Amino acid sequence: MSGRIVRTVLGDVDPGTLGLVLGHEHLVTHPPAFVTDPDLTMASEAEALAELADFAAAGGGGLVEMTTIDYGRDGPALVRLSRASGVHVVAATGFNQGKFADRISSRFSTEAIAAWMAREVADGLAAPGVESLDAPALAGPFAARAGLIKASSGLDGPGDDERRVLEAAALAHLRTGAPISTHTEKGTWALEQARLLTGAGVPSTSILLSHLDLKPDLGYLLEVLATGVSIGLDQFGKAKYLPDADRVALVEALAGRGHLDQLMLSGDMARRSSWRSTGGGPGLAHIPRTILPMLRERGFDADAMIRLTVGNAARFLAFAPAGGAGGSSPER
Repeated sequence: MSGRIVRTVLGDVDPGTLGLVLGHEHLVTHPPAFVTDPDLTMASEAEALAELADFAAAGGGGLVEMTTIDYGRDGPALVRLSRASGVHVVAATGFNQGKFADRISSRFSTEAIAAWMAREVADGLAAPGVESLDAPALAGPFAARAGLIKASSGLDGPGDDERRVLEAAALAHLRTGAPISTHTEKGTWALEQARLLTGAGVPSTSILLSHLDLKPDLGYLLEVLATGVSIGLDQFGKAKYLPDADRVALVEALAGRGHLDQLMLSGDMARRSSWRSTGGGPGLAHIPRTILPMLRERGFDADAMIRLTVGNAARFLAFAPAGGAGGSSPER
């Protein structure tokens, strides 16, 4: 991975230093006013820090924080949390699904959205609470840059604004090299996302399609994986959708068909009640503490476990920034 870095909120780091990574999580959220469930507001840095400490104690090294501006992304809070916990945090530019994002993205052209995404990767995130793409990057000791681009589609396909965001994400990738991670609603329209992005020139190795374990059809997942993209099996701990034993069996089935290196695990815990630090659970430590032993029982050896939880994330998140390799210091 010579010349390639992972862009964290504390700066650019060597991909080999990340350790075990959760591919799709949330630490701080301030949802729009129409989201009335208080469990979806994750505003306490103290709770987030305690949760990160538990994750680190279980062997966690990093996570991808997928909160976007339409859902109250807070870059300075992510900097403080990463610095205090020692856990690598990769922040996202881009947009969530249209029911949250259209009120913002609909006001801007595809080119304007792509330019904003590229600026957030190259120059830095806008201040918390800003919902305009014209705002400058936040300066100062808690400034951070995005290390990943997010785009989304709704159930069975994107609306017009969601499609433009997907197209803009491809443009922003071509300008920055940053990887793209998408939201799929219940795992639908994943194959079409892969075709749209690769058709726009994005290498399949720079694409991660999230929430595919919400559509646990083995034939469908194999068809998606045949495009070369990575997929997120990122709903671990949510038994109301699928028991974890079935998710582990899905990992085993996909790995057995040659796709181990295209899988990313996570829990997408976007509720306060899903954290151990709030008295809930199963928490960010669920993957290292509970799921990895389940995989060992299925016959996954140490090499396979490292490839799955360490190597896949390091490879997917790594890119060569436009204009140079960037600094390797964790504090820029």
